[in-house]
Amino acid sequence: MNTWRNASLAVTAVALLALTTACGQEKGTASPNGQAVGNAAPAQQPADSGYGSDGGYGSDVGAGTAPKEAGQLAVWDSKKLGKVLTDSEGFTLYRFDKDTAEPPASNCESDCAKTWPAVPAENAEAAAGVGASLIGEVTRADGTKQLTVGGWPMYRYAEDAEPGDANGQGVGGTWFAAAPDGKKAAVNADGPSGAQADAAGLSVRKDPELGNIVVDKRGMTVYRFKKDSAWPMKSACTGDCLKKWPVVAPVPKNDVDGVTTKGFVTFDRPDGIQQQSLDCWPVYTFSGDAEPGDTNGQGVGGTWYAVSPDAKLVGAAK
Repeated sequence: MNTWRNASLAVTAVALLALTTACGQEKGTASPNGQAVGNAAPAQQPADSGYGSDGGYGSDVGAGTAPKEAGQLAVWDSKKLGKVLTDSEGFTLYRFDKDTAEPPASNCESDCAKTWPAVPAENAEAAAGVGASLIGEVTRADGTKQLTVGGWPMYRYAEDAEPGDANGQGVGGTWFAAAPDGKKAAVNADGPSGAQADAAGLSVRKDPELGNIVVDKRGMTVYRFKKDSAWPMKSACTGDCLKKWPVVAPVPKNDVDGVTTKGFVTFDRPDGIQQQSLDCWPVYTFSGDAEPGDTNGQGVGGTWYAVSPDAKLVGAAK
């Protein structure tokens, strides 16, 4: 009996060691597909939670609201995105890169579905000029029927307040407005015009005050949030917080210049957004930075700081 128990403890110890070394040194966990596993943030935090000048912890958007039928689909001709598929009220429809079209399958459930409500299949009609054969449905995990176009499940975005909004375009590098045939209306069409095509996905810029800091492909400063954790990997920035602090979308490991690739994994957030991490810490940009070189997010709320090339907080008190 003691021999069996000792062997069992040894196997358990080996498994734990494998987990703790999957993301840096004694940090992070990994899912079966090799990506980091996210944990839901706490349900509440004090109003002055370090998200920015107005504080506050964003609650789940759209929770408890029954999804509206799409009705007669239409096509919106966007100057930025081209032809975009909308519902009968003019709200943009989206598709998710982690879904599949052949066969149709939705991978946005639970908290993700609160931010990205599934469009019901019932009573949906093809837009003018779009073949009716492109319209279909897929049965979701909860048994409801979701509209598909060209095989791709369709969603709305809870942060789109008015017809013509396309605030979900490019979110997390995985959500895109849908074209009339279900394909992407555009890829990264909302990116700043000043982006450099040959710039690395993540690189280093020498700031006159902060020293060497990490910037994204657009040259925008990359930040970390002190309320996050790397072990277990967890983001405390959700809801309204993400409006001010957009996540850095996943970057190929070979598209990095001068920045550590230790703990360089994709964080699968509970809201369905994929986020890049450095040394297992989730990283963000700041909506208050208007141009490359801006560091307006530095020190905000005493919790947000630029990131050094080795993934440390720049200028934060010990």
